[in-house]
Amino acid sequence: MTNVNRRIVLAARPHGEPNASHFRLEEARMPVAKAGEVLLANHYLSLDPYMRGRMSAAKSYAEPVAIGDTMVGATVAEVIESQHPDYRVGETVVGFGGWQDFAVSDGRGLRRLDPEAAPVTTALGILGMPGMTAYTGLLNIGQPKTGETVVVAAATGPVGSLVGQIAKRKGARAVGIAGGPEKCAFLRDTLGFDAAVDHRAEDFPDALAAACPDGIDVYFENVGGAVFDAVLPLLNNFARIPVCGLVSGYNATELPPGPDRVPVLMRAILSKRLHVQGFIVWDFAAQESAFLQDVGAWLREGLVVHREDIVDGLKKAPDAFAGLLQGRNFGKLIVRIR
Repeated sequence: MTNVNRRIVLAARPHGEPNASHFRLEEARMPVAKAGEVLLANHYLSLDPYMRGRMSAAKSYAEPVAIGDTMVGATVAEVIESQHPDYRVGETVVGFGGWQDFAVSDGRGLRRLDPEAAPVTTALGILGMPGMTAYTGLLNIGQPKTGETVVVAAATGPVGSLVGQIAKRKGARAVGIAGGPEKCAFLRDTLGFDAAVDHRAEDFPDALAAACPDGIDVYFENVGGAVFDAVLPLLNNFARIPVCGLVSGYNATELPPGPDRVPVLMRAILSKRLHVQGFIVWDFAAQESAFLQDVGAWLREGLVVHREDIVDGLKKAPDAFAGLLQGRNFGKLIVRIR
């Protein structure tokens, strides 16, 4: 076994879009598990939009990654050494091993996986943090009802794709917003959305209105920007808006150009009695077991579909992450480390 641990660290804080200069590939000695710890060999790394916020020093819901520290990220890993009473060598777990070959854990935040129950990569997507984000955000805040219209942005991503499928299971119409004809066809033909709208099309606002003839009752926000501008006038009275992400602005270096749209938004919130609620998935941590039970059963029974976009090699993680923020990925973005 090698005694070298490759890791990708944050070399500099981006101003605008991240690129290769903001990361550094280092080689360090493989970490050692002490009493009460396990040594993990990371096999798969999840890449997610929230990581852009962790690259910034701005105050947020989580501490930023320090310059020179390993980039954070969820991983599927194998236990290769254990001094922890609850874990055995050879077991597969999901945790937060970061952008590196090996990691040490004291067991907190680890979840044991059964490769016979579902492919282990699903623990980074539909049966992981993205899936739980969709499940808890939609059901707790969106509360879709039979006959309502649910619209979700970034609809082919791991969060948006499950949002639409859960909406359908609740008897609602699911309208997905995605970038490009291929992704829109996937929403309709594979995921069973009632309509799909290309946000890159010149007639996007009109096309969205045509797809929502009865207005929008639930809008699951992943994007912000021009997409939200098209959604806002279509919102019905008492519409619910779970705010999960605003990826269109994650690389912004200044406020968008005027006019000031805050008064229009606040007037709509008041006059339409909109319920707008931002959330972080772990606000609903107590519902993790229910999420795994429900979505795990739907997945086994073929009632929900997921798609993965797998990139080979730890070295490719920085470019793949930059592409994620540009919408280049198609499905849950995962790096296969080994």
